[in-house]
Amino acid sequence: MSKKPTLTPRGPFKKRTLRQHIVRRLMLVLPITILVIGLAKSGVLDTMADRYTFQPESWFDDTALVRHLRVLVTHNGMSHDNPDCLLFVVNGNDPSTGSRIDVMQKHSGTCPGPKDDLPKLFTLRVDRLNRTIMSDQGSPGTFHPIP
Repeated sequence: MSKKPTLTPRGPFKKRTLRQHIVRRLMLVLPITILVIGLAKSGVLDTMADRYTFQPESWFDDTALVRHLRVLVTHNGMSHDNPDCLLFVVNGNDPSTGSRIDVMQKHSGTCPGPKDDLPKLFTLRVDRLNRTIMSDQGSPGTFHPIP
């Protein structure tokens, strides 16, 4: 009698156990998850998003400008506070081509410090036409380019 050969699947169609499926998925997903969390904690994702979304016309939009300044101030060492604990107050009396923006430190909600206290950290002077930002950090009243 002749015996029929049994066909065993080969290549990508090979039978896998459930455990093998789970391990393969974890080997793919876990490093990517750790990488994304690391990039988010280090601020790289915020910086990349800011570079992508902040356009030349955003200099004249207060909301977009404040979002850009928040990333800039927290990622270049001007403030070590949580970005959500900074308050940007735009001076409404300035001309539309240039603005003074006071950067203040919030102490409410999850922000540490005495409640309802808003200490002023520094002032930013923004020249919207020339796209420059100056700060008086460390020398009140004397403005210098931000780092």
